[in-house]
Amino acid sequence: MLLRPTSETAMYPMFSLWIRSHADLPLKIFQIVNTFRYETKMTKAFIRVREIHFFEAHTAHESYEDAEAQVKEDIEIAKRFFKRLSLPILFSRRPEWDKFAGAEYSIGIDVLMPSGRSLQVGSVHQYRQNFAKAFDIKYEGLDGKHHYCHQTTYGMSERVLGAVVGIHGDDKGIAIPSSIAPIKVVIVPIIFKGHEEEVMRECRNVEKELKSKGISSIVDDRDKTPGNKFYDWELKGVPIRIEIGPRDIQKGVVTIVARDGIKKEIARDELDKIKKELEEFDERLYKKAEKFLKENIHRIKKMERREGIVEIPWCGKEKCGMKMEEELEMKSLGMPLEKEEINEKCPVCGEKAVTWLRLARSY
Repeated sequence: MLLRPTSETAMYPMFSLWIRSHADLPLKIFQIVNTFRYETKMTKAFIRVREIHFFEAHTAHESYEDAEAQVKEDIEIAKRFFKRLSLPILFSRRPEWDKFAGAEYSIGIDVLMPSGRSLQVGSVHQYRQNFAKAFDIKYEGLDGKHHYCHQTTYGMSERVLGAVVGIHGDDKGIAIPSSIAPIKVVIVPIIFKGHEEEVMRECRNVEKELKSKGISSIVDDRDKTPGNKFYDWELKGVPIRIEIGPRDIQKGVVTIVARDGIKKEIARDELDKIKKELEEFDERLYKKAEKFLKENIHRIKKMERREGIVEIPWCGKEKCGMKMEEELEMKSLGMPLEKEEINEKCPVCGEKAVTWLRLARSY
């Protein structure tokens, strides 16, 4: 079911119409919400734009346990989705002062951009019965009594595109993961005088074979030098370039060059290997971004400024968390979801820490 309400909670009055009994649960709705910023702060391409489209899933459940299971499922979906985009992410339970209004708790999904700033690319909210009570969303249970539903939300916006562009971009342009690249392979003819027809015929044959294997590809037959073509396609981020010249035909190979510079030859009759090369390219993009993220997460025991993300032992008190934000001039991302024992003290009040608080400069 696809809805276009004007705000996150606009469909909740309709929930009370759709839900009558336990047989109607769980109810899971997908919606696209478009909103406009009213404030006049400076916009940033792909990151902070005037018109925003949110892609959201809203669910209603019989019990808190069912809703919690949905939250866990949402987290697993996010892991798979962002892995396909070669984006390493952090899940953090937002502090009370930064959770979504009306939520029992909120989980933020963040990436670390090359600038050292964090970017929120998604979120998961557990509402418990807060909105159900506000909008009178009830169901009749097996016991014949009426109960309030438990609700959740999971969603993201076009900021995901900003993360892909920012994290996988370099001085040559953008590197697009093959999972979302509209053109996965570009075939560049290396023309030598007297071999024009032979080379172009081979390029067309390779293109035809790749397309038959479900690999989107194109032959660049423009009247430009190979070097200019290489530059153009690197700028556009096509994952793999295939070069075919008379020597390649003679040797029975094609030369492949990945967007990250790895170059090799594969046998002409082994074009199936291109699929593996695309997967390995995506994995290299992920590993590179993951390395950057890990190298820029700093666990510190006292108040000191660092680039990237810092994790500081925290007693859990709001005033201490707010003090950390103020002194470090950073925003709280929240607490790691994974539980661990901490034998540290809060650097603000000196009391025993109960968790780590993540902070970063953010967009």
